[in-house]
Amino acid sequence: MESASILNRKAKFDFFLLQKFEAGISLLGSEVKSIREGKVNLRDSFVRVVRGEAFLHNCHISPYSKIQGHVEIEATRTRKLLLHRKELEQLAVGSQQKGHSIVPVSMYFKRGRVKIEIALARGKKMADKRETIKQRMHDKESRAAIKHHSRRKG
Repeated sequence: MESASILNRKAKFDFFLLQKFEAGISLLGSEVKSIREGKVNLRDSFVRVVRGEAFLHNCHISPYSKIQGHVEIEATRTRKLLLHRKELEQLAVGSQQKGHSIVPVSMYFKRGRVKIEIALARGKKMADKRETIKQRMHDKESRAAIKHHSRRKG
């Protein structure tokens, strides 16, 4: 039984996602089990490229609930991301541009392995965020009108 993907909804609200990458992630066994339980928070996490390696910072993976040992793992420890060299170079160059950063978008299982989707992103200004809210409201009202209209016909 594999759980659905864990999403970072705030990423799409706060950033324009320019280019997406799929990365592997270096984890401990108990962290993988916690991810299967869905006990992950990507909200305030970010990615940094340091000396040709990518690291996920501030991603909160709660300790596994059924663990018996006394090994205490820090929930927000820095985790290494596994990417191809060309992808790392693209991320390093892109993240050095003003207003750009690398944000995790989602975490999911693919063929039994944990993958994380990260994106090179540009921060939104307040006006852009307001526009996103307006668009979301418009879409919601449109769906409601269509639903209401189809009920009256049938």
